[in-house]
Amino acid sequence: MLSKRIIACLDVRNGQVVKGINFEGLRSAGDPAELARRYNRELIDELVILDVTATLESRRALADTIRAVAQELFIPLAVGGGIRTEADAAAAIEAGADKVSLNTAAIASPPLITTLASRYGSQAVIVAIDAKRSGDHYAVYVRSGSTAAERDAVDWAREAEARGAGEILLTSIDRDGTKAGFECEMTAAVSRAVSIPVIASGGAGGLDHFVDVFTAGAADAALAASIFHYAETSVHALKAHLRAHGIPVRL
Repeated sequence: MLSKRIIACLDVRNGQVVKGINFEGLRSAGDPAELARRYNRELIDELVILDVTATLESRRALADTIRAVAQELFIPLAVGGGIRTEADAAAAIEAGADKVSLNTAAIASPPLITTLASRYGSQAVIVAIDAKRSGDHYAVYVRSGSTAAERDAVDWAREAEARGAGEILLTSIDRDGTKAGFECEMTAAVSRAVSIPVIASGGAGGLDHFVDVFTAGAADAALAASIFHYAETSVHALKAHLRAHGIPVRL
């Protein structure tokens, strides 16, 4: 079995890491380069930078922040937020990103997924899906969770894979920042629907939440922010806990 990946997420606004609840009420959580240095030292598997208001403010992810973070890392770096065109993706990769994450732009122009996969390879293209439970399905939202996309999360994940995406970054808006645990039912539904890796996001609050999402949720990777930023647990402690529960991780 392939090792499960632990990913730290830096939600960035105006050059600072921020965190909120349900995509709202953002508060400062530190300097991105400083946090990246710490995570690299703690053997996090990957790092994601999301410029959380770039799409709303119609601007590119901050190249200076990407460069500063990339200089601290020897692990894969993914960047999302404000990547609307091939030129935006190129700017992020030239600044030091290994992968780009598309959300609103992928919904608005699905062929962009294929264009970027052809240019950089599918392994460099993540499609981020932000979703809320809606009755018996999961509704996709765009523009930092502010606008319903009239798409079903499972169906959209299948289409994203068909168009060339190499990974799905699946965030539960309902669970975001709540520390109530990952949305395992949604994660499992998407994981079963595609053959590419699914990264679970939203709700991490304790070590057992990761065990749950890797077992019941069938996730390939799990992403968290608050519990790492505020040193509520360490990457090493989390990986030791996962190993103790028979979940393969890189130590």
